[in-house]
Amino acid sequence: MRNLFLLSFALLFTVAVQAQYSGYKPVTDAAAFKTQFAEASKKTNSIKSDFVQEKNLSLLAEKIISKGKFWFKKDNLVRMEYTQPFQYLMILNGTNVYVKDSQKENKVSVKSNKLFQQINKIMVDCVKGEALESSDFTVKIFENNTGYLAALTPVDKNMKKLFKNINMIIEKKSFGVTKIEMHEPSGDNTIINFVNRELNTNLPDALFTIR
Repeated sequence: MRNLFLLSFALLFTVAVQAQYSGYKPVTDAAAFKTQFAEASKKTNSIKSDFVQEKNLSLLAEKIISKGKFWFKKDNLVRMEYTQPFQYLMILNGTNVYVKDSQKENKVSVKSNKLFQQINKIMVDCVKGEALESSDFTVKIFENNTGYLAALTPVDKNMKKLFKNINMIIEKKSFGVTKIEMHEPSGDNTIINFVNRELNTNLPDALFTIR
């Protein structure tokens, strides 16, 4: 009877995983994956990439698609430049965030703004690969033939207000993050796909300068 119960539980768990992340299965050795992922992240000093962002809002039937350029440089330098359908620039430089659109520009210190501080940390940690070791989330790792899916569920109460969960799609060959999915408690979500990635290219500091 006990064996039958365990078998039934295992089958239900497998079905639940497949329904939640179609095509993925739990990794057999999560510790080994994290070690390999951490080693690959340490070797990544810079990233240059195009990106396609998909925003799904519960109040809108159509998806909002944006495109642009992305740059990352160790340790905490990020530049996201939206080019379609509108122009928008965001630079993360240490403890400062700079945003500019067609009408105005703002410089914000993340130390004085809790929301920016959390978003800044999530963005940098996901790109650097440190989100898997963050105490703000519980992490489950899944895989298919070509990649891994790291499912991050917030445990911090402030983080729970921002996100229901965050998924990172990681390429098996390079252990690079190719997609970030951010799901909000409201049901809205943002998906960022990184394409045409170039690693460890020489990126000038001027890209991340905040004046």
